[in-house]
Amino acid sequence: MLQEFKNHINNDLSFLFGNKLLIACSGGLDSVVLTRLCRLLHLEFGIAHCNFNLRGSESDDDEQFVNDFADQLKAPFFVKRFDTEKYANDHKLSIQMAARELRYNWFREIANKHQYDYILTAHHADDNLETFLINLSRGTGIEGLAGIPEINEIFVRPLLPFSRDQIVEFAKESKITWREDSSNNSVKYVRNKLRHDVIPGLKSVNPQFLQNFGVTLEYIKQSSDFIKGQMLLIKKGLFEFTEGDIIKIPINRLREFGNPRTCLYFLLKDYGFKAWDDIEKVVTAQSGKQIYSETYRLVKDRDYLLLSPIIEGISDRSYKIPEEENMIMIPSGTLKFKIVNEMTDVDLKTIFVDKEKLKYPLTVRKWKEGDYFYPLGMRGKKKLSKYFKDEKLSLLAKERVWLLCSGKEIVWIINYRADNRFKIIPQTKQILKITIT
Repeated sequence: MLQEFKNHINNDLSFLFGNKLLIACSGGLDSVVLTRLCRLLHLEFGIAHCNFNLRGSESDDDEQFVNDFADQLKAPFFVKRFDTEKYANDHKLSIQMAARELRYNWFREIANKHQYDYILTAHHADDNLETFLINLSRGTGIEGLAGIPEINEIFVRPLLPFSRDQIVEFAKESKITWREDSSNNSVKYVRNKLRHDVIPGLKSVNPQFLQNFGVTLEYIKQSSDFIKGQMLLIKKGLFEFTEGDIIKIPINRLREFGNPRTCLYFLLKDYGFKAWDDIEKVVTAQSGKQIYSETYRLVKDRDYLLLSPIIEGISDRSYKIPEEENMIMIPSGTLKFKIVNEMTDVDLKTIFVDKEKLKYPLTVRKWKEGDYFYPLGMRGKKKLSKYFKDEKLSLLAKERVWLLCSGKEIVWIINYRADNRFKIIPQTKQILKITIT
């Protein structure tokens, strides 16, 4: 196995050489063998061990074993004890999910603090099969069937091509000792039940089951990669990016793909959406229908679906601008104020006003129902709601509108239209140029 492992690292994970590695070591067979193999390849590494305090003195004995193991290898050793049950209760997680969150978060902390380039975990081919079956039993998309990624950000799993039988054989041949986790014998966990009851039966039906599964998994990964590549091309042609982080998706073009539900799944899954029945219905819903994920919102607006990030706590925010201030940052950009001698070109991002007509401090705030202004170049006033309707602003675009105000009067619908009451006239003594960038 050593030669196979060396070939695998040289051919597929050669970046591990010359980099600083952190190996997650529980003291069990898999992680101890991974650590030994890395030492035989003269890789530079430290060892991290989590004590989840779930098995009393057995957990403490595991910690001592890994500590002694690190001393023997003269490798840097990191250990942390967790109150896993409390964390699981506080965060309403299963013990296994709580332990997963705790260890991965801590591994990242060590890597950041001690400049480790990659974190190695000892997942192997049998783990991959277990994960596949768990995801299959719960219902999953193609990503869930693609198994455990060999490289995921800074996490690397060098043992994925190797079976547990190969690992056991290497450990026995090399006279390696390890710790047995008694909880692995319990079938109350889904993974253990698969490991002890289901997978042995599959292997008895076909002795080549694990190898054939590896071939199938490779086909699934290739299909997944192909779909991802095609979806990137579709996104480039379909997504229309606008100001304010709003993405417009034309519904008529979406329908051209024949299966809007599947297309929407691949377009929107990375934005945290899960209610696919509701998302499919929003395509034919009335304008204003909204679907939320934890971080994004999807809105039906006439002939478009609008996708935007959820911005918390911004609707009631306002900013005061004293007379001496010449620049201020607001969520939509940076406002700049400058006295000039004459007017130059005016555009949506630049206005010129009569400074003496302003009442300080100026205010920047969100618009609200009932607001009105006197559009520059027009007679009379107009409600902002009517102005937005005439301009065909979407629901999301209206929510992102900011107003520059003098007292209770609107000076500028920022990025849209200035107010007639503050325009430059022949009697103007001070011309104030206001821009948003």
